[in-house]
Amino acid sequence: MYDYETKETILDIDVRGKTGVGYCKSTANAVYPFQCLRDRRMGELRIDNPGMPQEELEALFRHTKLFRPFKRELFNKILREEGLKQDRDGQPRTAYSLRHTYICFRLMDRANVHQIANNCRTSVEMIEMHYAAHIRDRLLASEINTRRPRAARKGKKQTPGEQPTT
Repeated sequence: MYDYETKETILDIDVRGKTGVGYCKSTANAVYPFQCLRDRRMGELRIDNPGMPQEELEALFRHTKLFRPFKRELFNKILREEGLKQDRDGQPRTAYSLRHTYICFRLMDRANVHQIANNCRTSVEMIEMHYAAHIRDRLLASEINTRRPRAARKGKKQTPGEQPTT
């Protein structure tokens, strides 16, 4: 989908989790890898169903899961081969740690913490509790200590004995 605010193409995703279906929006960087996965899956369907008319193939594709069941062993093998199985603190990386990475990157990009919480289907409190080090870097003293001009008042304050202006 095209996001008019950022003027970029992003993914609008339905996420099925333990609390039901939720919705989230991707970054623009996720679109190309998603398109590659989609095209690869469509190619596999063409190979598995040779001679099937294009319309039937597209109808079949709409009901085919893009992602096959998660293979934890394959994920761990890729991490080991790339030297990424442990983080800088020696903790093992898991698929869930990708969520942590996403939230940290969004916080470092100065995204609104409320929007991150909504997008990740979590609470602001959980983000503050687990990602406080990244939030600390987001605080700008220049914005905190700025005095904004008072909004123009509808009516000027009257002093005693003054006639109202119309």
